[in-house]
Amino acid sequence: MASSLFQKIARFARSPQGRRTIDQVKRYANDPRKRQQAKGVLGKLRGRGKPRY
Repeated sequence: MASSLFQKIARFARSPQGRRTIDQVKRYANDPRKRQQAKGVLGKLRGRGKPRY
């Protein structure tokens, strides 16, 4: 099952829409403001898994 998921992802990455998405992500990764926003979102998501005392 996991291999079929990876096959679907690889197929999408080779498609025109997948290539556009990859290019967009690369542009966002090069933008310092977007990178900071992504860091904040990931920090919030990671913080949810921690137990609260």
